Amino acid sequence: MNANRTSGDEINVQPSRMMADLAELARHTKHAGTVGERESLAVIEARLREAGFSCNVLSHDAYISLPGNASCTVAGQALTCITHSMAAATGPDGICGMLIDLGRGDAAAFAREDLRGRILLVDGIASPVVALRATRAGAAGVIHVSPHEHLHEMCLSPVWGNPSLETVGQLPKVPVVTVSAADGAAVRSDLAREGGVEATIFAEVDTGWRETPLLVAELSSASGSTEEDEPFVLFSGHHDTWHYGVMDNGSANVAIIEVARNLVKLHKSWKRGLRICIWSGHSQGRYSGSAWYVDNHWRELDKRCVAHVNIDSPGGLDFTSLTGTGVMGALRPLAHRVILSQTGQELAGNRKVRSADDSLQSLGVPSMFGSLSRQESSVPGMRNALGWWWHTPHDLIDKINPEFLARDARILFGCLEALLCDEILPISHDETLADLAAQIAGLQQNLEGSLDLAIAATAVETLRNQLQDLTRAGHAPIVNAALMELSRWLVPLDYGNGDRFSHLPALPTVPWPVLEPLRRLAAEQKAASEEADATRFARVDAQRALNRLEYNLAQATASIASLSHFRMGSNEDIETHA
Repeated sequence: MNANRTSGDEINVQPSRMMADLAELARHTKHAGTVGERESLAVIEARLREAGFSCNVLSHDAYISLPGNASCTVAGQALTCITHSMAAATGPDGICGMLIDLGRGDAAAFAREDLRGRILLVDGIASPVVALRATRAGAAGVIHVSPHEHLHEMCLSPVWGNPSLETVGQLPKVPVVTVSAADGAAVRSDLAREGGVEATIFAEVDTGWRETPLLVAELSSASGSTEEDEPFVLFSGHHDTWHYGVMDNGSANVAIIEVARNLVKLHKSWKRGLRICIWSGHSQGRYSGSAWYVDNHWRELDKRCVAHVNIDSPGGLDFTSLTGTGVMGALRPLAHRVILSQTGQELAGNRKVRSADDSLQSLGVPSMFGSLSRQESSVPGMRNALGWWWHTPHDLIDKINPEFLARDARILFGCLEALLCDEILPISHDETLADLAAQIAGLQQNLEGSLDLAIAATAVETLRNQLQDLTRAGHAPIVNAALMELSRWLVPLDYGNGDRFSHLPALPTVPWPVLEPLRRLAAEQKAASEEADATRFARVDAQRALNRLEYNLAQATASIASLSHFRMGSNEDIETHA
């Protein structure tokens, strides 16, 4: 860090000011596309204008789903329940069916017997994975059993962003409700005692296109670069909530405001601009706002966006752990350094998960965070240790620890300070390239005699050497251009299948999804005693995946070689390219 800049310990993060802003936001329910959401967003816009940012509220259509009334009756007993965003509505008469217990609702449970027309009893918080399995199985409905007495609001769409003609068929076609752990236990007692038990589900879900707002606040650097060409850092968080959503995501909104106020004090040191996006459609539209923004600003983001810092639900009660937050490999050294300096905690190295409006993964922008701090341990069945109140009406201002909120803001400030002010971007692809090399080496061993991965392995090694050569040369414009260019090719492979123009489903993903067809071929070859049809089919997918991998790596190598050429050329050539 530059010695002339303010350090994370010296910034003037004010917990009382953050809590005052949060109290204002906490007055509004903020369901996507509603009046309350717009009224609350106006508060954030006013604060960012006061801090010196130019602001613009965009409006766009989004496919939003708002859960309504729901009821559930099992063996004649009425149970308290809620339904979920993107679940199917039942109509006024509801739906009836014989109940079957699927336990955790894993793939094996769904494969055991014919589930057509049945109502499924499934443990755990409602999820897109179970809704998709139930739809494909022809089930009549799903009753989820919460891990405790609280019923958590969820969006069940597996489609990332607004559905298209190609993806709308993936939306759930079953009604889904959630009941408490105690009611679930009672239902299981009925099943054990009586065998056949009938259940009835009624659910209202208001799903359709709505106009939603998206706040964009921006401040260019003081370097004199034109806004149209200047690289920028994207800092974002969603604004729509479940109920009052004070932690999720009001605390993130005020953290963004407070960090922005402090970053402006360093404006003279900025080497690149800062763009802040406050998304709608996260909670009830499955990231519809951020996905729409990427789709409709693709060229600009591709050319100018160096990194994405997202924040979701910081500063909660007992949020003492900073070790488990997700960060892409390219930004992990930065996150590790800042978190260690602020808290003394060591970042565990978790991958960035498929969540938190990270709609720039396929495009190729490295990202960090989402949920930053969390509780040390979670209730069984809960996700991310974000507190029992997460996605419930109990997410109110009494769930916020002001000092933890200020701590998280200081971490955000430290990361953004480096991304904005460092002469050379604090992005490192060393870990990512080393991981890809190891993945390829393992597959080459498992696929020996079937597919040759030597070209891909050589390309990765070439990229590592090229990047080291450029970094040693130390010419900041060219190094930064190389870091951005390599991000565009590596991130879509590490977090997708190499297609930079579409969004993977909102479902858990494996590392390097582009390699999954090769992994399947290796598994088929290991399982089959002789060449079977499944192995031959798998080889078709694997060869195409290998072609895609080799092509992307070749394009990356050519791009970095071009930058090396500029480095060797005249200063005028270098400045023109940079």
